[in-house]
Order: sequence, then C-alpha cells, then structure tokens
Amino acid sequence: MKIMIIGSEGMLGHDLVDVLSVDNEVCTTTIDTLDITDINKTIKTVKENNPDVLIHAAAFTDVDSSESNPDLAFKVNATGTRNVAVACQKADCAMVYICTDYVFDGTNSSPYREYDQTHPLGVYGKTKHTGELYIRDLLNKFYIIRTSWLYGYHGPNFVTTMLNLAKKTKNINVVNDQIGSPTYTVDLANAIALLIKKPTYGIYHVTNSENCSWYDFAAEIFKQSKVDVNLKPVTTEEFPRPAPRPKYSVLENYNWNMEGYPRMRSYKEALTDYLKLL
Repeated sequence: MKIMIIGSEGMLGHDLVDVLSVDNEVCTTTIDTLDITDINKTIKTVKENNPDVLIHAAAFTDVDSSESNPDLAFKVNATGTRNVAVACQKADCAMVYICTDYVFDGTNSSPYREYDQTHPLGVYGKTKHTGELYIRDLLNKFYIIRTSWLYGYHGPNFVTTMLNLAKKTKNINVVNDQIGSPTYTVDLANAIALLIKKPTYGIYHVTNSENCSWYDFAAEIFKQSKVDVNLKPVTTEEFPRPAPRPKYSVLENYNWNMEGYPRMRSYKEALTDYLKLL
C-alpha cells in the first residue's frame, strides 16, 4: 500500500513513518515542503504522489495560542483540512484525519462515544471540529480519529515537562480536575496501521485504556521514574490558561472495539515503554 503522511515531522508523524514504513511504501511532507493552506499546491502534491491512503497529521495544535490567533488556527486546522480533503477527492484516496477530545465540552460524566454530541469550547476545538465537517461533507472514504493527551519521543509533551520540572524544583502543582486518557504516539500509530488495512470508514476514538487526571498522570510518571517530588493537586481555577479545557474528556474506543480490533493497552503500560526511551 502507498501511504502519504502530511506532518511527518511532528511527534505522531515520526512514529507513523517508523511504523508504516515496515510494510508499506511511505511518502512524506513537512511544513517546509507543503503548505496545506495553498489548495492548488496541496492538490498537485497529493495527485503527484498518488497514495492509496493519506494521513493528515499536520495541525496548529497550540491550544492557548489559538485563542489569540484564531484566524491562523482556522486557516490551518479548518481550511487546510478542507484543502487536503479536496486533494484526496481528486486523487481518489482514503483520508485519515487526526482529531481531538477538544471537540467535546467535557460536561459528560461517562466516556464519550463517537456518536455523542460534539460541542467544542475554544478556538482550537472549534477549528478541528470544522475540519471534521469538511471531511464528512466532501469524502466517502475517511477515518476521523479522535485521540487525547498525546505524548511521544519526538516532541515536547507532558511527561518530559514534568521530569524536566522535577530537576528544577521539588514542589510541583498539577491540575486535578481535568480527566482524560494519556495516549502514547507509538500505540496510536500502530492502531492507525491496523485501521487502514480495511475499508471500515468512519469516526473512531483511539486512546490508551484507563483514564486519570493530570495530577494522577504526573504521580504515575514520578512513581515509575523513581523521582521524589512534593506533588500538590490544584484546581483549574487556580491554574488559569487562555483557552478553556474540557473538564472530562475521556474517549471510549467504542467503534474500535465494535469492529473487533484488539483492546488498547493501559496508559500506565504504555508509559513504562516510553520511559525506557528517555
């Protein structure tokens, strides 16, 4: 299978290249080689590569900066995604779109399923959700993959932030009232590799199993790393940020499980493997 990856220089992109190159022909673009906000260039590049599947892993992911740069976030996450979808339409290839738990408002008390009502709170979530709508309007062959709390070897993430912080101070405050599912980019890449083997198109939630607060996740990081710190739980209100966060954004891998794919392992198991790389 020929697979094209847009955003191959990102944290997930790197792992997608590593995982998919084993059994497939992989071609890539980066932010320097393809501007997805240029529709003509995007169509031309995709048609020249002529992939069977295109994975769109590029995005403006700075949640807080999206609030002060809404036009840029919309241009990349919404218009850029539309352009990629149009290119896939013209090249007649399937599209994989990496989306986010931020399409939900976090008011649920049980994990979100794929058919639950979306209601993004901030600019980032709204622009990513608009990308979803473009894909659903334009394409028949697509996999929309919503995931959450990503961390991996090839980019800055919460795990390395916590470990680096512990080198500077032993007193660390972490939010305890936002609940989600940390997801290892290698596990997500492996899941995508499985998913694209069959034309089971649609929306999928794909995260590691189990959930926690950011405070719980930090505690697990320090426990597994054998780092001694004074960890203090704080509320979202005590730790204000420009963009609103969903308080509860646990995603249930419902469609994934219904299709019979293997259960995603616990975030704790995944964290153990990731920490071995550091």
